[in-house]
Amino acid sequence: MGKMFIVIGIIFVVIGLVWSLFGKLPGDITIKKENFTFHFPIVTSIVVSIILSLIFYIVGKIR
Repeated sequence: MGKMFIVIGIIFVVIGLVWSLFGKLPGDITIKKENFTFHFPIVTSIVVSIILSLIFYIVGKIR
């Protein structure tokens, strides 16, 4: 169980580094008005969801 948490932690660190390098993805919605900014990261959310689904699928197959 401990090794699994280490692997998942390393994966999250790699995802965080990649995310910080690329920032927002194309397709993320940003609305800027005079005193208001709204950012909805729809594409980023989809990518994170797919990555997490793959991680949990692989972990489930290993167990």
